[in-house]
Formats: sequence, C-alpha cells, structure tokens
Amino acid sequence: MRKLYQKDKPEREKKERAPVYTAVYKANRSEELLPFLLRKCATSRNNVKSLLTRGQVLVNGSVVTRHDCALAKDDEVKISKTPNKVDRGKATLSARQARPKPLPFKIIYEDDDFIAIDKPAGLLSVESDKERTCAFGYVMDYLRGKDKTARPYILHRIDKETSGVLVFAKNVKVHSMLKLHWNECVTLRQYHAVVQGALAKKEDVVTSYLKENANNLVYITHDTTGQKAITRYKVLKEKEGYALLSVQIETGRKNQIRVQMQALGAPVVGDDKYGDGKGPLGRLGLHASALTFKHPATGKELSFSAPCPMAFKSMFP
Repeated sequence: MRKLYQKDKPEREKKERAPVYTAVYKANRSEELLPFLLRKCATSRNNVKSLLTRGQVLVNGSVVTRHDCALAKDDEVKISKTPNKVDRGKATLSARQARPKPLPFKIIYEDDDFIAIDKPAGLLSVESDKERTCAFGYVMDYLRGKDKTARPYILHRIDKETSGVLVFAKNVKVHSMLKLHWNECVTLRQYHAVVQGALAKKEDVVTSYLKENANNLVYITHDTTGQKAITRYKVLKEKEGYALLSVQIETGRKNQIRVQMQALGAPVVGDDKYGDGKGPLGRLGLHASALTFKHPATGKELSFSAPCPMAFKSMFP
C-alpha cells in the first residue's frame, strides 16, 4: 500500500481544482439535512432538492445527495457553485459487481457505533478550504459502499502531517453523547514523537498556557486566560542528537506537543511550523499511537492503538 507522506499528495488531490462555494453553514444541533437547508437557504423545497440532486451540497467536504442525511452538531455544510459528479450507478450494482475503493489506510476497529483508522501522514482528518481529500471522505465512501444511508461523525482530529489513531462515530446519537463529555470520557491520548536535540529531563510533566496568533500559529504565554496544556513525556531512546519519546497529553490543544517541544529546545523533526522542517524521516515525527475513552452509553472502556511507525524505530536500532 502506497503511503502518504508530507510532500506526497494523493493523485486524486492533484487533479482537483480549488472548489468555489456560494454558502457555508455550521450545524448547531442534530437534525436532518433537508429542514436545515430549507431554513438556512430560505428557498423552496424543489430548489433545495435540485441542489442535492446535482451534487452541490457537501457535508464536511463530501457530496451528499440524500435529503434525510443526519447532521450532527458542528458539521460543516457547503453549497458548491458548480455541480459535482454523482455516481448514480453505484446504488444499482450487486454486491458481487460492486468494487469498493482501496483505502489508503488500515481500519483498526469497527462496530455498530465506531470506526477507527490508522491515518497516514499527509492526509487531512477533515477537508480544508484548499484540500477536499481527507480521511473523513474516504471513510464516508467506505461506509456508503455498505449502506447508502451511512456516514461518519467527527469526534476529534489529528494534524495532517501526524499519523495514527483517528476515530469516527457511526451514528448521531453516540456522537452527540460523546462530544458533550469528550474530555471526561477520554482517559488516554498517547503519542510517539521523534525530536531533535537533547532534553534536560528524561521524563517530565510540562504545563503551559497556549494562545493562537493572527497567522494561526500557537504560542506559549504567561497569560492564564490562555488554554491550559498538560503534556507528560518520557525519553525512550536517544541517538546522534535525536530522541524517541513516549508522550501523553492530558489536554487536547491545537499543536500542543509541537509547541511545547519547541519551547524545550527539542522541536519535533520535520516540523516546518515550529521548527526548521528538516529531519531524516521525510515527514513530521509525530504519531498518535493510542486513544482510550469510555462508551457514553455503556460505560465500557474502548482502546484503539496504531503501532509506532517503522521509520521512527529504524532511527534508534
């Protein structure tokens, strides 16, 4: 399976032109797509259905044609200026004839409520203004291949250049319950990181307050109105100016590990935002290795893991 690295965009992405949207909306509660669009677009039911038929409605970057698609809180709904291609023959194919698209990642776990993947570096969790190719879209296509009414629901995100565990909910009820109490339900967020430089302490707990500037860069501040970020790290191996760390974060702040490692004088290798972007890996040296949380309905603890990349290990024989 061909891996996606930092400067290795998928072929599908290369062919895409930057989309133009006439409207962008955010769902503030769970509801079906049709009444949401009728309320937001202030137009007729026929006009809304035409937008859906022509593939001009996207939910989190994926084209949606069903008017009864279930929206979840914080879903992003966009109206495309131009129609998007809709494969209408897919629904008529028999199970034998249907050929699911190969996924650029491994599915770690799947049941009726969740699907967890090992996201490769270089793939967005969710689409951006510049890129539509994303893990959400691939999972959407995968689920639709089995049930045309199915869709994933976003629980959390990891950076584009970070690989590892990414979990989606498969129904809106579980999603809503878990999102309301995400920080209380999550009991473990573990990463592996390759950093450049020597850390004075081989094991420590780092507590910082973070803010974001106008250029979308996160920085550490003494202002306690910033977001509190707590990170535990342990040096596992060292060699020739590099170190492999096991990292646990107690708070899931944007770029938390990358910013705090930079402040300690040991930036994550390959980090072009908070470091010099250089490193022997050819990618960002950050991998989400484990995520554990309690099922919001049953209370059962669910653990998902993705092994430390071989490229990380090979640096420290």
